[in-house]
Amino acid sequence: MTATIHQLGAARTPSLQPMLNLVAPEMNRVNAVILDRMQSEIPLIPELAGHLIAGGGKRMRPMLTLACARLLDYPGNRHHRLAAAVEFIHTATLLHDDVVDGSDMRRGKTAANLIFGNPAAVLVGDFLFSRSFELMVEDGSLKVLKILSHASAVIAEGEVNQLTAQRQITTSQEKYLDIIGAKTAALFAAACRIAAVVAERPEADELALDAYGRNLGIAFQLVDDAIDYVSDGATMGKDAGDDFRDGKVTLPVILAHSRGDAEEKSFWHNAMLGHRASADDLAHATSLLRRHGAIDDTLERARHYGQRAIDALGPFPAGAAKDALVEAVEFAIARAY
Repeated sequence: MTATIHQLGAARTPSLQPMLNLVAPEMNRVNAVILDRMQSEIPLIPELAGHLIAGGGKRMRPMLTLACARLLDYPGNRHHRLAAAVEFIHTATLLHDDVVDGSDMRRGKTAANLIFGNPAAVLVGDFLFSRSFELMVEDGSLKVLKILSHASAVIAEGEVNQLTAQRQITTSQEKYLDIIGAKTAALFAAACRIAAVVAERPEADELALDAYGRNLGIAFQLVDDAIDYVSDGATMGKDAGDDFRDGKVTLPVILAHSRGDAEEKSFWHNAMLGHRASADDLAHATSLLRRHGAIDDTLERARHYGQRAIDALGPFPAGAAKDALVEAVEFAIARAY
């Protein structure tokens, strides 16, 4: 019987703890690789990288690599360095994103670019990207290199696509999904897929894990975009309302704008251009989102993609690894409640 997104977590709040418990010893090895490879004779590099890497992130993407390898009963250790490469790619993109967005907070702490400056944040991000590619090359698999390098390129394309859509209230749902599929879901997909490559499993297993990661990534971003309006900085690890102030046209905004009257459409137009960015404007925006069911419908869309992620695990045998991967989906959705 295929699990559904409503079954798990009915009696308790879903969490990443089962996945963490599953891969804890291996995660210690991954963290050792991360600590070793972020070192440099230039003191600013480990200092700045450590500010973010040691900043309490969930390490969800490298944990997915490890959990997928466990799902496939992979007995080797190649995935440890590759999971570290995945985390370096993710961290590099966060450093660059915070510069582009002018963020004040990341993972509940002052953003690195505010402490060390934009040039240093960009250059250390470049350093971490380079370290990730060193780890890929050391693995020796051209297929792994192709998957992770392609994901890196797609992430960059997604960020540029988002930049071109910024403050464009006419952004379509299709373009929005293209953006989050690239900037968020591509790395989730690659992190999962490479486990099947190192385990030398058939392409069908690769594609199944790719689908799991991709749909989980889309669900994760949909929830992020919804809770930007209804959560707080302590919960999210970044300032609430950042997307609103930055003029990011996310799915809740697209839905509320399409369902609003002429006056509301004018408000959204001005807000996304940055002309309505006060705390009162954010409160008004949130009230419009709720009035038109835009938050609820965004979360329902997230549940849809979450179910697709769970369904993609159908071919794999039951067990602790599969349960942890299912609960990771539940966790991604439950962050909104």
